[in-house]
Amino acid sequence: MDDRNYRVQNFMREMAYHYQVRNSMRDQMRIGGQFFFDHSSFKQSEKVAKNTANESVKFAKNPEPYPVKIARNTENAPKSSLYTQTVAFSHYNHIAAQLPIDPKSGGIVAGGVKEQARQCLKNIKAILESIDVPFDDIVKINIFLRNLSDIEAVNEIYTTFFPDSAVARTAAYVPARTIIAASALPMDALIQINAVVSHGDGTPPQIVEDRHRLVIRANNTENAPKSSLYTQTVAFSHYNHIAAQLPIDPKSGGIVAGGVKEQARQCLKNIKAIVESVAHVMDDIVKVNIQLKNIADIDAVNEVYTTFFKSDLPARTIIGVSAISMDALVQIDAIISNGESTPPGL
Repeated sequence: MDDRNYRVQNFMREMAYHYQVRNSMRDQMRIGGQFFFDHSSFKQSEKVAKNTANESVKFAKNPEPYPVKIARNTENAPKSSLYTQTVAFSHYNHIAAQLPIDPKSGGIVAGGVKEQARQCLKNIKAILESIDVPFDDIVKINIFLRNLSDIEAVNEIYTTFFPDSAVARTAAYVPARTIIAASALPMDALIQINAVVSHGDGTPPQIVEDRHRLVIRANNTENAPKSSLYTQTVAFSHYNHIAAQLPIDPKSGGIVAGGVKEQARQCLKNIKAIVESVAHVMDDIVKVNIQLKNIADIDAVNEVYTTFFKSDLPARTIIGVSAISMDALVQIDAIISNGESTPPGL
């Protein structure tokens, strides 16, 4: 057996051993605005370890010890030849957008937006359970709605899924979240949801020592709008996800006066307050997503946007949407580089 194959098999034996304690809850939390989830005893099952071992053949054949991408599907959620349900790489796991499809019938579930929202979340949960990852490992949720007025109905269902575990309920942990108005969705659905999940175990050749105690770090600040439905900032490993910010004055709770410039400035002020509350700066942002009610407002937004950065500008996506919550003209979310990582640091 060559050294590389030995390392792969040793890695998988170690992973299977540690995965036996996967179902014990993360027990490490910080008091106050910030709290931690401990992944040291939150590993995948031996069954999943075997699946991962099969995927690790790429690692054995790779001339360099680079992490591998692990892609998996389950029969308990809608499958397609055009995408994989869950794709993990290093410490993140991306879940394909879920429509409200019953995986047995292949059709949209009967009922209205509540039933559809429930099915989307059930599909996501089924995907996570198939790889023995708990629902509370989700760090970011994106919800696409045909009709923004449906958000309250969706929230009723949403809160029955989050928080999921006793530890998360104690900490009142909910992931960062973005709501997007969509003019249309496949199969004439009313809602579609995707998710980003923390992957504490990492993908091979992540060594056991590096996997231990990697935690989700969630934080809220009084200097930006707060909600029981999302956390302002959720960091895991080397990235930090910022919930979508509306142009809300955190003191009044209302949309700021003025036009799109004033609203864009308030969105960015809220993001800056969140970023600074976790000891980062705006230039640590690596990606920005901007929703505009009127795409013609982009030049006005750009005038304000560039005043918030001192160094290289982050990557950016801009979309025009038919509506934004609270009848706002703009909404912005972001991803931050988290160079120090989350404990224990890599």
